[in-house]
Amino acid sequence: MTATIAIVEDEVAIAENYRDALRRSGYAVNLYTSRPEALEAFHRRLPDLAIIDVGLGAEIEGGFELCRELRAMAPGLPILFLTARDSELDIISGLRLGADDYLTKDISLPHMQARINALLRRVTTLRDGSEASETLSQGGLALDISRLLCLWKGAPVDLTVTEFWIVHALARRPGHVKSRSQLMEAARVVLDDNTITSHIKRIRRKFQALDSEFDAISTAYGMGYRWQSP
Repeated sequence: MTATIAIVEDEVAIAENYRDALRRSGYAVNLYTSRPEALEAFHRRLPDLAIIDVGLGAEIEGGFELCRELRAMAPGLPILFLTARDSELDIISGLRLGADDYLTKDISLPHMQARINALLRRVTTLRDGSEASETLSQGGLALDISRLLCLWKGAPVDLTVTEFWIVHALARRPGHVKSRSQLMEAARVVLDDNTITSHIKRIRRKFQALDSEFDAISTAYGMGYRWQSP
């Protein structure tokens, strides 16, 4: 089944360039130039992955708002920002809103496609059921690999695809430190150290929203992170 990618970008020439490259790779691609147009389409049918620019026409941060709305509609949908805005504040803002990755427009097309392929490959693998029998439990944590479902003490934790695999990598071997590069490998995305740190902070906040005493993810300073079972 062909995966459908939505590109939300107000510069038509740029959007068409990305569209043509992704179509050559075998994806179905839909283009939207504004947040309202994209949101209306998403309410009718969700894509398999969304690529969003931060600035959309007159809406300077329309992409951030769209990410927030789309993430509420589909907690597990892969979302990538692709934008010229490369400040650390913008990157952190995008990840806090639930994006799986934040790319800048100077990225090469092959590199961008590798990031997209990695996220979609994970979703496709799960949809095909090849990992359907795998579950993981550690104390109050329960991970259902077949459905990308995370539970903490019986309550669902709405993790993105990237966040889910980071938690999975940590919880598989409690007490063992996972370096940032190992967490990138587990999530099958290429992120820098600051981005991994932002993901960890967001993951912690999601668990702490359900359990104010949550402290299972600890920092091994200068080394990485570990999962600590009680």
